[in-house]
Amino acid sequence: MKSRFLVLLTSLFVFHFGESQEITEKLYETYGKYKEITLSKRRIKYIQLEPLIEDLSTNALFEVNKVGESIEGRDLNLISIGTGKINVFLWSQMHGNEPTATQAIFDIFNFLDSDNLQKEKALILSKLKLHFLPMLNPDGAEKYQRRNTLGIDINRDALRLQSPEGQTLKRVRDSLDADFGFNLHDQSTYYNAERTPKPATISYLAPAYNYEKEINEKRGNAMKVIVFMNTVIQRYAPGQVGRYNDAFEPRAFGDNIQKWGTSTILIESGGYKNDAEKQEIRKLNYVSLLSAIYTIANGSYKDISIDKYEEIPQNDRKLFDLKIENVTYELLGKNYVLDLGIHRNEIDNERRIKFHYKSVIADQGDLSTYYGYENFDGAGYKIVPPRMVAKTVPSSGNEEGFYILNSESFLKFGQAYIRMTNIPKELKYSNSPLHVVPTNYKLNDFRLQPGMNPTFFLEKNGKITHAIINGFLIDVRKPLDNQNFSNALIYR
Repeated sequence: MKSRFLVLLTSLFVFHFGESQEITEKLYETYGKYKEITLSKRRIKYIQLEPLIEDLSTNALFEVNKVGESIEGRDLNLISIGTGKINVFLWSQMHGNEPTATQAIFDIFNFLDSDNLQKEKALILSKLKLHFLPMLNPDGAEKYQRRNTLGIDINRDALRLQSPEGQTLKRVRDSLDADFGFNLHDQSTYYNAERTPKPATISYLAPAYNYEKEINEKRGNAMKVIVFMNTVIQRYAPGQVGRYNDAFEPRAFGDNIQKWGTSTILIESGGYKNDAEKQEIRKLNYVSLLSAIYTIANGSYKDISIDKYEEIPQNDRKLFDLKIENVTYELLGKNYVLDLGIHRNEIDNERRIKFHYKSVIADQGDLSTYYGYENFDGAGYKIVPPRMVAKTVPSSGNEEGFYILNSESFLKFGQAYIRMTNIPKELKYSNSPLHVVPTNYKLNDFRLQPGMNPTFFLEKNGKITHAIINGFLIDVRKPLDNQNFSNALIYR
């Protein structure tokens, strides 16, 4: 009898798990129908959400309630849907510069208001009541910064509760007594899955609720849902999942919400090659969150072994935007072989809507245990210091930057800087692969070191083949249009 029961139980699990996998495929394939097109860039502002929330407030499917205000007086709204007894609470953008899941939440709203997958949605909304707080730190989002206007990290305010945003999060969690909570963040694009060159596109954590990192039923349920979400992401970004260290942080909301009795799942959106605006990662958030919601609704997560949680590779931080290996560098008459790791840092414009890159050499030396989104084998190549273009040109700038005619031709001769008259003060970068400098500018003696802007050339057999301009690798033998270049800089 016991054997027959186990067979039946296994069959039910396979059936429900198969159902969840099937909905995942449909969600991925139809995503384009539900992507909220008004949110297409990462630097979203609260004002962009207001009309979307207003539309939801007039839709009978949704309940919209103001549950608090930020320090600067922006509304914090809770958007709910469903009639089930299981409460699921999702909050996003606790850090103002971490908006990927916020966009995915509005994609989810569009899906829930559609005619697609009616059977699956009926199950979700009859079993669950979903509650979304899509932008917890709108003041930080306005400035595209991590912290709130008080200057504190809201995610370290769970005990003292000095921020109105943190007070709201605590009050909502307590009022819902949520069964499951999804704590939605972005992480650095330089995280990788441990001991692999693959970025940690999505990272998970079932936070600990005490220093001993014990696993009770609530935390165990969070682990089970994470295991399921990992299987979803592996289908579309294989090997690109990481797991955060679960050391207990007594001030953090995730750890405390787990402690307060909500099965809490931290999701961090990291990097994905050629996805600067994180739109593919947004899609993965949409698919994996809805898949997780479905497995909670049908209960299939209950039969997942938590042992598989520990099999997810831990997060590491060993990625560069560009890694150059084994390149020869001459210093004081001697040749050395180095690896260079380059980070392309984003510099926001004044309105925090657009950005340009200002790159640095993050590290140099033996970087054999590190990886790059882009890799170049410099064996046989020698670093050549950059030179100034001989002529001076008049200003040709506008608010979008500079473009210098025939700039590519200078690179072939190792020239990376050009003098210009009357450079407008408001301009910070050049759209051409030449750094723009004033007429009295002089180049310093060239010496590689961490922290410097990576601008130099590579030669092989005495001939320049590549330019590195502001951390972007350019093959000077090919047209620039087909290469990965963003901008050079303006020096004053």
